[in-house]
Amino acid sequence: MSEASELPKREEEEDLTPEPEDQSDDSSEEEASGDTDMDFLRNLFSSTLGLGSPEKILDELTLEGVAQYIKSGKCKNIICMVGAGISTSAGIPDFRSPGTGLYANLQKYNLPYPEAIFQIDYFKRHPEPFFALAKELYPGQFKPTVCHYFMKLLKDKGLLRRCYSQNIDTLERVAGLQGEDLIEAHGTFYTSHCVSFCCRKEYNLDWMKEKIFSDDIPRCDKCSSLVKPDIVFFGENLPIRFFTSMKMDFPRCDLLIIMGTSLQVQPFAGLVGRVSKSCPRLLINMEKAGQADPLFGMLGFGGGMDFDSDKAYRDVAHISTCDDGCMALADLLGWKAELEEMVKTEHARIDSQDKKEKASESKGAAAKASSASVAPETKKEE
Repeated sequence: MSEASELPKREEEEDLTPEPEDQSDDSSEEEASGDTDMDFLRNLFSSTLGLGSPEKILDELTLEGVAQYIKSGKCKNIICMVGAGISTSAGIPDFRSPGTGLYANLQKYNLPYPEAIFQIDYFKRHPEPFFALAKELYPGQFKPTVCHYFMKLLKDKGLLRRCYSQNIDTLERVAGLQGEDLIEAHGTFYTSHCVSFCCRKEYNLDWMKEKIFSDDIPRCDKCSSLVKPDIVFFGENLPIRFFTSMKMDFPRCDLLIIMGTSLQVQPFAGLVGRVSKSCPRLLINMEKAGQADPLFGMLGFGGGMDFDSDKAYRDVAHISTCDDGCMALADLLGWKAELEEMVKTEHARIDSQDKKEKASESKGAAAKASSASVAPETKKEE
């Protein structure tokens, strides 16, 4: 599922500062809270007293300026923050677009309200709507986009420190990013677990796919409880790795690229405020996002992105689709032909693999049908 992507906007969880369930102790939440307090004090004193004026790194606040910075060789630790917008060109719907968004097309599931399909308590009582929707949007039916392969190109060139994704479609993995390259902030379909706290048995992607496509409600073969993909529902906490990694990654980041997200969902949106004050931030999106009033900017919520004021010195907004923006940046970097070839080759490989799998499935189904038709005759002869 996905924006299979960006999990439903967690408006009711805007103040989420979690201690991930089953995976952390109370100290994780306390440390995160302490970091936020210290960030606030540093920014407050810096802004009020005019201390520590940030260095301006970009020659110009344009895509060209960002490309020049990357080409300078001074940029070695790029972090990408991505949301649903990077997957829509793959055919995966976002959540809120009028008429075409996921929430506008859930009437057939007879939900009390659209977001209920991703509420953990509702899921435990009524799992059928979620698994019916999961069948429509299941990973493996879509190919990565230009944007996904641009991030793979960053990795291949030794420039990508990490990709922080709100998406649950696994397309970053399909494009070639590995587990260590990724922080799947809202979870993933890649693994699943029994929902029982006493069991928590793990299941892989193929096991869950078989259950979903046979229209079976996935249940644990050990304790018979429901089995849920490891995506973060409303009412659940984010993975502990999200919190531990951000403390190491963002202070070292020397370019933050934000793509396909409205920067409305906390705590993910607050990550833009965790880079150094001089770190350039590039937004590739269909509209500007992350702009906040000065107080929220000091707190780090929403990021306080500043694209247009006289004081703007590091934030760049490139308004376009994510694919077009990535291709334009690749062109400026001299990587366009390489990126186009990667997309072409990888899509051909995926298509070829899909044909082989479908042929194998057809052969297996034919063999099963043949075996079933022979069985009555054998019984009759006896």
